[in-house]
Amino acid sequence: MQLHTPKLHPVRYQRGFALLEVLIAVVVLAIGLLGMAALQSSALRNNQSSLERTQAVILSYSILEAMRANLTAARQGNYNMTATSTVPSAGSTLVSKDLNAWMTDVQASLNDPAAIGSIACAVSPAPDPSRVCTITITWNDSRGGLNQVVDAADATKTLTTVGRI
Repeated sequence: MQLHTPKLHPVRYQRGFALLEVLIAVVVLAIGLLGMAALQSSALRNNQSSLERTQAVILSYSILEAMRANLTAARQGNYNMTATSTVPSAGSTLVSKDLNAWMTDVQASLNDPAAIGSIACAVSPAPDPSRVCTITITWNDSRGGLNQVVDAADATKTLTTVGRI
């Protein structure tokens, strides 16, 4: 009986990568890293915008609480303020000091020296002596947002808070 032995073919062993394979891997890696960088940039913009919106909410509630602390003056309408970016002077009254501190905080916290604040309190119908107050804060949010800002009008954000004092 004769054993049949297969013919042995010479085997070519791969010894490392070809230059083309390395170049393709580098291109794929570079595209992935560019995508990650763009995602990081977008996340930073959105976080900044979110921070500014949160600050605006905190600021609107802070002036409402200041008004509740000085309820008599607030119900007389002394805190009413038209939409302005001008910081009121810190006079000798508690109302003027509160408004000065509030507008200073609005512009500093929102990182916008042209931020606008307004307070409008309307008298509630009798016999309720309370007032419904609307606090409006407007600022430039050009560094935040999901889309690339085309003009200044697209970057303007407004927060309105309604509260009863």
